[in-house]
Amino acid sequence: MPHILVIEDDEITAREIVLELAAHGISADRVHNGLQGLQRAQEPHYDAITLDLMLPGMDGLTLVKQLREGGIHTPVLMISALGDVDERVRGLRAGGDDYLTKPFAPDEMAARIEVLLRRHRQEHPAQTKLRVADLELDMITRTARRGARELTLLPTEYRLLEFLMRYPGQVLTRAMIFESVWGLRFDPGTNLIDVHIARLRRKVDGDGEPSLIRTVRGSGYRLG
Repeated sequence: MPHILVIEDDEITAREIVLELAAHGISADRVHNGLQGLQRAQEPHYDAITLDLMLPGMDGLTLVKQLREGGIHTPVLMISALGDVDERVRGLRAGGDDYLTKPFAPDEMAARIEVLLRRHRQEHPAQTKLRVADLELDMITRTARRGARELTLLPTEYRLLEFLMRYPGQVLTRAMIFESVWGLRFDPGTNLIDVHIARLRRKVDGDGEPSLIRTVRGSGYRLG
């Protein structure tokens, strides 16, 4: 199921977007200000973003510019009451992929999101193998190797390694890992992630091999 981030401060509009997306089989999380939106939009598990341009904390144009400058290319549907040509051009040049003017028909909004998702999938076809250094994950056979060694992974370890390998070099927080691998909201009191990382590290980082799974103190984990 596609996962969308809705950045919208108006309660009625946000509820309308979330419900319409759900009717099309698309799940959505909602945040109500620009600063929180920028933080959440950098999480790797969102397939697209709907972005109101007039937000408290940080406006939508600044938000999408910062995303693009930071190398985040998640498709963005900009939504605004400002519908003249100059505003639309500003939004698209800032990094938006599409622009929708308020008031809008909910089914048109959902259709535009579906187009963005389809276009993004075509431009970024699904990988069958992931590689980081001498570590390889085959997502068809669901096997993993480190050099000549085959790794014996439990299902949760496999999902955890796949998530880490999809974002090499990127610091992944415990909350991001917990939500993506376990599909649950993060509980700060749990040590579940640390336990599984420790087990996975023992399998991936063998004797004499350079360490690939790294702990970033106070932040999370990074592969590579």
